[in-house]
Amino acid sequence: MPQKRDVVFPAGRQALYERNRYSPAIRSNGFLFVSGQVGSREDGTPEPDLEAQVRRAFANLNAILAEAGCTFDDVVDVTVFLVDPASTFEKAWPVVMEYWGDAPHPTLTGIGVTWLYGFDFEIKVIAKLPESAGRQLA
Repeated sequence: MPQKRDVVFPAGRQALYERNRYSPAIRSNGFLFVSGQVGSREDGTPEPDLEAQVRRAFANLNAILAEAGCTFDDVVDVTVFLVDPASTFEKAWPVVMEYWGDAPHPTLTGIGVTWLYGFDFEIKVIAKLPESAGRQLA
């Protein structure tokens, strides 16, 4: 019998997930796999300003990490998606660094894209669950 997914679902983030039918994060084998987080408000609409959108994406990410008993310090792998990075990177990246923390840093893959469902920035991570947070479903 397949194992049921151990979903992490923070309060106030239902609109985007219900509309698009995916889990915010899944605990599995001591890791937390977090879906890409964008700078969406509670109703799922994007923050219009790029810097505010990046800050909101990190707030959304940090809410999921906290719900699972983690912080960004537990993140081991990051994928960042940026629409039109040639014109947006210099504005977005200093905001990312506000949340990045001290070395050693997680691994990073940056991908330039042409479309993100109306958003300009998305961050997807994998975090190592602390022993106390790494419960598994039977």
